[in-house]
Amino acid sequence: MAATDEEPGYVDHPLLTPNFIERRLYQIKLAGTAAEDHTLVCLPTGLGKTTVSLLVTARRLDEVGGKSLFLAPTKPLVQQHADFYRDALTIPDEEIAMFTGEVRPDDRAELWEDASVVIATPQVVENDLVGNRVSLADVTHCTFDECHRATGDYAYNYIAERYHADADDPLVTGMSASPGGDEEEILTVCENLGIREVEVMTEDDADVGEYTHETDVEWKTIELPDTVVEIRDALNEVIEDRLEKLKELGVTRKTSADLSETDLKGMRAELQKLIDNDQSEGYQGMSAHAEIRKLRTAVTYVETQSVEALRRYFERQRNAARSSGASKASQRLVSEPKVREAMRKAEEYDDRHPKFSETRMLLAETLGIDDGERVIVFTESRDTAEVLTEFLGNHFDTRRFVGQGDKEGSDGMTQTEQQETLDAFRDGEFEVLVSTSVAEEGLDVPEVDLVLFYEPVPTAIRSIQRKGRTGRQAEGKVVVLMAEDTRDEAYFWIARRKESEMEDELRKLKGVADDLEEELDDSQQRLGDFAEPAGSSGDAEGVSGGETDASAANGGAAAAAANSGDQPGLQDFAGDETDESDGDATADVAEGTVATANGDEESLEIVVDQRELDSNIARNLSKRDGVETRLETLAVGDYVLSDRVAVERKTVSDLLDTLTGGDERSVFEQVGDLTRHYSRGVLILEGDDLYGERNVHPNAIRGALSSLAVDFGVSVLRTEGEGDTADLLEVIAGREQQADDREVSVHGEKQSKTLAEQQEYVVSSIADVGPVTARSLLEQFATVEAVMTARKDDLTEADGVGEVTAERIREVVGSEYAG
Repeated sequence: MAATDEEPGYVDHPLLTPNFIERRLYQIKLAGTAAEDHTLVCLPTGLGKTTVSLLVTARRLDEVGGKSLFLAPTKPLVQQHADFYRDALTIPDEEIAMFTGEVRPDDRAELWEDASVVIATPQVVENDLVGNRVSLADVTHCTFDECHRATGDYAYNYIAERYHADADDPLVTGMSASPGGDEEEILTVCENLGIREVEVMTEDDADVGEYTHETDVEWKTIELPDTVVEIRDALNEVIEDRLEKLKELGVTRKTSADLSETDLKGMRAELQKLIDNDQSEGYQGMSAHAEIRKLRTAVTYVETQSVEALRRYFERQRNAARSSGASKASQRLVSEPKVREAMRKAEEYDDRHPKFSETRMLLAETLGIDDGERVIVFTESRDTAEVLTEFLGNHFDTRRFVGQGDKEGSDGMTQTEQQETLDAFRDGEFEVLVSTSVAEEGLDVPEVDLVLFYEPVPTAIRSIQRKGRTGRQAEGKVVVLMAEDTRDEAYFWIARRKESEMEDELRKLKGVADDLEEELDDSQQRLGDFAEPAGSSGDAEGVSGGETDASAANGGAAAAAANSGDQPGLQDFAGDETDESDGDATADVAEGTVATANGDEESLEIVVDQRELDSNIARNLSKRDGVETRLETLAVGDYVLSDRVAVERKTVSDLLDTLTGGDERSVFEQVGDLTRHYSRGVLILEGDDLYGERNVHPNAIRGALSSLAVDFGVSVLRTEGEGDTADLLEVIAGREQQADDREVSVHGEKQSKTLAEQQEYVVSSIADVGPVTARSLLEQFATVEAVMTARKDDLTEADGVGEVTAERIREVVGSEYAG
């Protein structure tokens, strides 16, 4: 890619829109490296990381072909990147697909086939991979935006592992302005994404410097009024009272309300030890611990946010205490005299938190005296965002920007509303945007004159992201409000320290790129460079409770069984070992085993309930050779393995919850539904310490298991953990589908349904209508016929039926059949 003589200021390439991408040397250098190997690109916010990825995508599609996958963590980011790619690439718009949860799974599968570029949230792609709706085989470039999220169980990690294993010619680009707080964190991100190169450019680099401007950061200390201090101190006294109770139990030495999250976690761990030792004091301590957490939140509200936000929080606590099934902690909290006094003072307080007046003054100075055009105000609290938007709206043209989830007292914003708000802000239709953290990461928020932090944020990553909203095209200003003698000050010092540490680490990375590359290569070799068989033991690393057998990709059966051919019957359950010197599984497959890696046997199909994605089992299974997973919203069971076998999975904790009344539906109801639809119901009980985890008499547990086996006729099978459960599911599926040649049916083989069940079955078979919605529709319209003939507007009157579902029902019922 080069600039032409006629147009020296722009990048020229067959797939790039002419005169669109400004030619910046540092972007071209970064793209050159990223096009050659799996690369982490570290570049300050606002300097065009997305453009770097775009240049790599254009080159790969032109030279290698296939398709590009761009992953971004939020829906607004996906929309933003899709708009940019459609403007920047000469590829037809319809070949640049946008995947979010608002696009139906079946539609995504169809769009994937026709797309050259897919821009998606990771959770959607993860679900589509687990559900076997898409394939990464022909993806020749995969970008992980805001890649610092690639830790723990975040979807990026699963997608990266699948991509390196499934793609014919993979290339990964990770992008972040702030990849981690230290070298270890950055290396973890690199290892999780399979990255081998790190390219770092800072504002000190000559190529970058001309595109950046100084950002002035000012910290303003705010003194709290006496009434606010009195409310805070009253709440802290209650916290200290509860700490005395925990101290008596020996779980803490703390007596001051000034607690850290580490302190609280340590107390909880000690309380859990008491519970594990059948000491009832542990449960009382847990309740006090829950009160302390709630009170700390209240203190944070009144100290650092606003009294109005505190009032909203108290109201939610009162509602929770009045609700059925309210916890004792909630009930005690609102009845505590000192808390009630604090509530009374908050209700009577008719002034604003001093941060409000300071915010108004700063905005008046920026927008009035200095002739500024735009300001962003960031706050941690949705409550504060609502109150602040209303307050500032009396003086400035102000709008809020919050997440999509509805919360008590606050409606979320749809993706369309978010995009319309950003477009209006960009076009100068209003001057002040009050935002929660949803606008922090990567969003192309327009250049602003002031970024105001309503409170400090305690992590370097978030602080850097927020400050990146200013100082791109001209000198910018950042102001952080800090309430004196509050946790604001603690967060200030934490943020300063971590930010400094990250800057130091990035400078070190620039100087030791070769050493880092060598270390990454070693790490990748230790991880098998993602080239292990998809079902190997590494798949379940870190999963609680058990290990995955090394032969998982070829049947998941225990190695001991595979070596015990002289024991009658055992060989029926275990696959022969494969020749590890050969890429294919060359040994014959015993009757009843699962598919071999060489594809001689048909793949097994395992249907997984959508709600089981909270565990790692479906992901584990989806990575195995010879296993195809399919996601459904199952009416009964968690896994379907054939037309007669469905599985309900319970952890030990789940089972004990249902026996002590802590579960919504008892295990007996769930198993009862299972046995009405499938002749061979299976209950998998996962985990150990069945009789020691809770204060439940062993005979009560034995009685429940006996009833499940004798009264309901289900097989109760124990597993050690998620990896062991995945192995067992695979073996049962192999027995059913290959040894017995049975089909998989999500509706089971039993035909003796009641009339109501048959009616629910008919309605639930329509796309997007699950069993719960089917019951809601039948309760609303009384008959199947009435449901099928109802108008769209009438359908939306049923609980749980929105416009999209209603339109789909009308489309299925009213369209002509085209077989």
